[in-house]
Amino acid sequence: MILHLETPLIYSHALSDPLGKQIWLKMDALQPSGSFKIRGIGHLCQHHAQQGKKRFIISSGGNAGIAVAYAGRRLTIPTVVVVPESTSEHARRLIQREKAELHVVGKNWQEAHEYALTLVQEDDALIHPFDDPLLWEGHASLIAEVAQMGVRPDAVLLAVGGGGLLSGVAQGLREQGWDKTTIIAVETEGTASLGESVRQRQHITLDEVSGVATSLGAPRVCDQAYAISQSHPTTCIQVSDAQAVSACLRFLTDHRVLVEPACGAALSTLYLDHEALAPYKNILVVVCGGNTMTLEQLVQWRATAQI
Repeated sequence: MILHLETPLIYSHALSDPLGKQIWLKMDALQPSGSFKIRGIGHLCQHHAQQGKKRFIISSGGNAGIAVAYAGRRLTIPTVVVVPESTSEHARRLIQREKAELHVVGKNWQEAHEYALTLVQEDDALIHPFDDPLLWEGHASLIAEVAQMGVRPDAVLLAVGGGGLLSGVAQGLREQGWDKTTIIAVETEGTASLGESVRQRQHITLDEVSGVATSLGAPRVCDQAYAISQSHPTTCIQVSDAQAVSACLRFLTDHRVLVEPACGAALSTLYLDHEALAPYKNILVVVCGGNTMTLEQLVQWRATAQI
């Protein structure tokens, strides 16, 4: 059983023409769980199911929890999802719709994760939302699909939270022999754990995370993601919450798909014609997900200047 879909790869005239570049959109917001997370998490959950585990437990800012809940339902394995208080009500409802047991604990993902660890029993599988080689192996399938479709980008544009997507994309690039393809890693100003680590030249943990892009709310990226930033061509960018939200609304107009601020962060660099994009002509964009936010919430943020 394969739990993820081979998603469309779309050439975006709306984004390409103003920039004078070729912009390709990998539409993983169309995955059955609503984000790229199901690639790696589905792969990992199937592994644990084959090992005889009787329950899945995960801590998540939203999308990983939805993906595990979806995988658990499809595999008929009970699932417990722990989210922090910052996770939107909409994301919580989606987790419960998949029949998972939901716990809301802590102000941030790290506190939710510490609580999740206390729940794990002998027959349980603890599913890490971004730090597991099997996750990265599953996420690498995204690049394999792009290669099969005949597109070879000179840069991959993506959002970074805990670093699972970045790690999987880097693995996929290596598997294709595309070691010189740059990864452009985008974070919001309140979640820039990778960018700050690169700037300070040491792997750091943020004192706190903040902002509307709750899916990016890991205070520390996984060791693999930091190592990749030091060994693979990687450019780190930070954008504001306002820029991320504006990009979500513009992308909805351009492509009729609602994405969340985490994805909007990456897309905003295109709408801003960010200087970091200048060297690249053929850019693959991971349209990573759209679960944790509603259109009403995005419009409200913009209208009330809460960002």
